[in-house]
Amino acid sequence: MPAIPSTMSAVQLVGHGGIDKLFYNTSVPVPEPAGNEVLIKVAACGMNNTDVWVRQGAYGTEDDAAAVSTWRRQANTLTFPRIQGTDTVGHIVAVGAGIDPARIGERVMVDFSIYNRDDDSLADIDYIGHGRDGGYAQYMAVPAQNAHVVNTDLTDIELATFCCAYLTAERMLERARLAAGETVLVTGASGGVGSAIIQLARVRGAFPIAITAQGKEQSVLAIGAQAVVTRGDGHLVDAVRKAAKGRPIDVVADLVAGPLFNDLLKVLRPEGRYTTAGAIGGPVVQLDLRTLYLKQLELHGSSQGSRADFRRLVGYIEEKRIRPLVAGVYPLSDFHRAQRDFMAKGFVGNLVVVPD
Repeated sequence: MPAIPSTMSAVQLVGHGGIDKLFYNTSVPVPEPAGNEVLIKVAACGMNNTDVWVRQGAYGTEDDAAAVSTWRRQANTLTFPRIQGTDTVGHIVAVGAGIDPARIGERVMVDFSIYNRDDDSLADIDYIGHGRDGGYAQYMAVPAQNAHVVNTDLTDIELATFCCAYLTAERMLERARLAAGETVLVTGASGGVGSAIIQLARVRGAFPIAITAQGKEQSVLAIGAQAVVTRGDGHLVDAVRKAAKGRPIDVVADLVAGPLFNDLLKVLRPEGRYTTAGAIGGPVVQLDLRTLYLKQLELHGSSQGSRADFRRLVGYIEEKRIRPLVAGVYPLSDFHRAQRDFMAKGFVGNLVVVPD
């Protein structure tokens, strides 16, 4: 293994705000792995919405939806400067006390979740890139148990598209108990999580209907959507019913919310399930509780995924049941452009950054 330098390049978040709060720093100390940790030389790191919202402080509080706040509703673990980045792939180059040196050289995908518990509960979940430094850097240290060898011939860049988006998607479908033969309506279907939901729904033997922007219809059909509704093209409820061709909507997997929310509950069948892990169309919605209780609906909030969800995701990758969707690759030094392009949402799939 080449010698490990004392400093590295990394993108540091220095406060809540705009893209100007992201600072490309070429003299960040390389972390040393503590006990039961490994040091990873980063090969690629995918981008995600959560890092954008954390930078913006866009999560509000339970008392003030407009308050500048970070991701956790529990005690805040975000300190500045923070290196974000969840979807990390790289090679182990050093190990801390208690870790077998034979792990040096392994190519790994990082489970970005900081579970804070020994079971599969997500009640006190945190994540790498928020509670500790992540993968928008040349090196990162993580708990050894979070660094997983994946038996695949996918490239580093391809493998870096999976973790955050697909783990979030798998957890949403798991919470909603999506089963074979059921129909799921997917909003935000062209994004990282939305495109993952389409693929993972097909893995479960379900029938995904995608809601997407004009011009992206063929792209979402190509990744597995079995029908498409173009957002803004007529009345949503009627358009969904037409696309479903008589099939009941068993599950809505929503990443948009905003003005769509009530219509999404309308299209659900009685005893249908609604699951959400995002609200890019607006987080504060109007809810007619009569629709909720008269139709016997279930509403599920979801974020990240459990250890069991991650194990299933690795299995799907190794079995080639899902495929990567690389929409663009950027050098770490051009992170501002990558972030602007990511926020513009003019792509289908995921964007990835690589160290210079």
